[in-house]
Amino acid sequence: MWRDLWEPALLFFTPFIAYAGLLLLRRKTPFSSRHWTQGAVSTLTLCGLAIAIVFMLGYGLFAERHKGAYVPAHIENGRVVPGRME
Repeated sequence: MWRDLWEPALLFFTPFIAYAGLLLLRRKTPFSSRHWTQGAVSTLTLCGLAIAIVFMLGYGLFAERHKGAYVPAHIENGRVVPGRME
């Protein structure tokens, strides 16, 4: 469950992290509010959304598909057998 939340969040925040890294390379303080103008934050937000959407769509389209039926978890001889694809 956490992976489903962290992956898109990390993809979304990638442009913000890159911008802060660029500010550090230019020897400017990334925590100064004068570098984070409304235009810069809007651009970074749109780029982050675009990156997250493209990667999630790409993953959904090109992910490995399992063909066959799902066998749910069940009990055999007093032991729990985990669910699997057949």
